[in-house]
Amino acid sequence: MIRHTVTFTFKPILGAAAIADFFNAAKKLADIKGVQNFECLKQLSGKNKFEYGLSMEFATQELYDQYSNHPAHIGFVQEFWMKDVEDFLEIDYEPLK
Repeated sequence: MIRHTVTFTFKPILGAAAIADFFNAAKKLADIKGVQNFECLKQLSGKNKFEYGLSMEFATQELYDQYSNHPAHIGFVQEFWMKDVEDFLEIDYEPLK
């Protein structure tokens, strides 16, 4: 199992409508084959600079790779991520054995 997470901040000029559009588009990523336990998250702690997060799981590396190369994911990155996100940290986990 792979847990793919990304925590991020939006560009300061982004308004509430653009943020809502971003998350509406992000939620469609859950429809890509292999995506499990998809979540959009809001940071509560002040311990880091990131405000929001996305999290999802994949049963195998192959499914994660298919997701990464899926046209819907690539389109989301180009249409929303690159335009709206100021800074981010991506972390991909697997359980310790």
